[in-house]
Amino acid sequence: QVQLVESGGGLVQPGGSLRLSCAASGFTLDYVAIGWFRQAPGKEREGVSCISSSDGTLNYDDSAKGRFAISRDNAKNTVYLQMNSLKPEDTAVYYCAARRRDARCYSQYGLYEDWGQGTQVTVSS
Repeated sequence: QVQLVESGGGLVQPGGSLRLSCAASGFTLDYVAIGWFRQAPGKEREGVSCISSSDGTLNYDDSAKGRFAISRDNAKNTVYLQMNSLKPEDTAVYYCAARRRDARCYSQYGLYEDWGQGTQVTVSS
């Protein structure tokens, strides 16, 4: 059974850091692309970053470049999103998603087959 479980969200002050985790089961990370997406209230879901064996690491959000970093631990079958220098505009529900069909990264959320339940990130003083 394919499953993705996010964790690590919470309330943080501007300038702070969080590390989100996406624990995968039912498949191994070598054969999928894992993307991080976020959705703020009233806004469309948007791609943040992605990692795959074929594409390496990709960043889709210009505002996150230099602040967010995606990585994975194959032994733990877990993908991480390290978020530094957080801003109030980073507030959103963050989701991880898997694309198994070709294990390639895409910024469009509709191209991913499996999704986690999401984790809330709130940046506020």
